[in-house]
Amino acid sequence: MVGYLKGKVIYSGEGVVLLDVNGVGYEVVCSGALFARLVNEKQGEAYTYLQVREDGISLYGFVSLEEKNMFLKLISVSGVGPKMGISILSGLNIGDLAVAIASSDVKLLSTVKGLGKKTAEGIILELREKVSSLSLPSAGAPSAPVSEKIGDREEDAVVGLMSLGYTRAESVRAVKGAVERGAESVEDIIMSALRSM
Repeated sequence: MVGYLKGKVIYSGEGVVLLDVNGVGYEVVCSGALFARLVNEKQGEAYTYLQVREDGISLYGFVSLEEKNMFLKLISVSGVGPKMGISILSGLNIGDLAVAIASSDVKLLSTVKGLGKKTAEGIILELREKVSSLSLPSAGAPSAPVSEKIGDREEDAVVGLMSLGYTRAESVRAVKGAVERGAESVEDIIMSALRSM
């Protein structure tokens, strides 16, 4: 499976880049962030996801592993295919997307072209549940110390960070630091936490 490419841009147009990697041209459907970077720098690297279907093979590219992980989470949701996943990541950066999922902001998700309210609600429901299940203590595991208990606002921010692929421990630590630095809203907390990670 092709998971990473690095090369020169031969052609670009409508979100697609032809990347020359040692004489082989790879056509990559890019997220907005990756497309902007590759077109601007005329070369660069891409983390990729290869989709193989009966009617063809498509290669999707991302600016970072975090963005790719978010894409994989998105396409795990019923009704969200790779094209819609790329559209979502091109319409919202991963920080804003994490905030939208953590705070159940259907309105913000629905601003993405082609993403209806029902699908946006499905994304929030399925991804919040998946992320929340990762934080549940396993049977027989000692419960978290009292000092680890956090409020609803901080918990929403933790869920948002975990949806980007960070562990609960990393997320809680970063969120606490963000609050100590004066961040108040869920969005501000997540943004501040991401800057420190």
